[in-house]
Amino acid sequence: MSADALRQHVETLSGTIGERNLWKYAALQRAAEYIEQQFAASGYPTRRQTYEVSRAPVSNIEAVLPGTTDPESVVIFGAHYDTVGGCPGANDNATGIAALLALAQRFAPRPQRRTIRFVAFVNEEPPFFQTPQMGSYVYAKAAHSRGDRIMAMVSLETMGYYSDNKGSQEYPASIAALYPDVGNFIGLVSDLQSEPLLMKTRAAFQKATDFPVEALAGPADLPGVSWSDQWSFWEHGYPALMVTDTAPFRYPWYHTAQDTPDKIDYERFAAVVDGLEAVASALAW
Repeated sequence: MSADALRQHVETLSGTIGERNLWKYAALQRAAEYIEQQFAASGYPTRRQTYEVSRAPVSNIEAVLPGTTDPESVVIFGAHYDTVGGCPGANDNATGIAALLALAQRFAPRPQRRTIRFVAFVNEEPPFFQTPQMGSYVYAKAAHSRGDRIMAMVSLETMGYYSDNKGSQEYPASIAALYPDVGNFIGLVSDLQSEPLLMKTRAAFQKATDFPVEALAGPADLPGVSWSDQWSFWEHGYPALMVTDTAPFRYPWYHTAQDTPDKIDYERFAAVVDGLEAVASALAW
């Protein structure tokens, strides 16, 4: 999928649809329908995992590419489609959904040895963040209850902003000296238990592209490490990581009304998606 196609997804979700959450319920439903339509256009049947929050039905949306020789082993690529209040959510997280849709489209004609599930999660943002009402928590809990053998979960989160300016990148103080202060890279972030997955992901990404990438395996309570849907899978014992431009540590318009489609670097974003295609092949084969 080209940079222009990624732009179209971001503009539809954050420009045409805009803020989407339980308080903008019609927009949240429109976003869900758009994601379903895009999965269907790539040839997938879709499934909704629907549950109620404040008497309103909300849904995770799943498209599954069955594995060829080891279908019981599962790799999940996931991204949340809701936004925080007052925010159109171009980078957070229309970029994650755009990458999810792109990967689903690319793999539709070429199943891998393991099953790949592409999942759009609802209710990642506050006040549901890191609660049992978070869409990814509902999903991971159900998977654990069924005994699903999830080998890896990759959370696609806020992936579209890059800068070549010195000082454009910040970090929690305890790790700031270990990483570059220029925000021109994509970050891979995991908890300590998921470090083997992190290393495999970084190796596959670097083999496929020379796009700058930085990896961090850290304690889950380090600021930023658990700030997306990968947390829900850690809570249920599954290895997981986040792919991110580091969100508030780089992006000046994080969780504001100015998180609009014009802020995204679509060419660099497309290069990251190319690298993630190689990651998906490595994890699912």
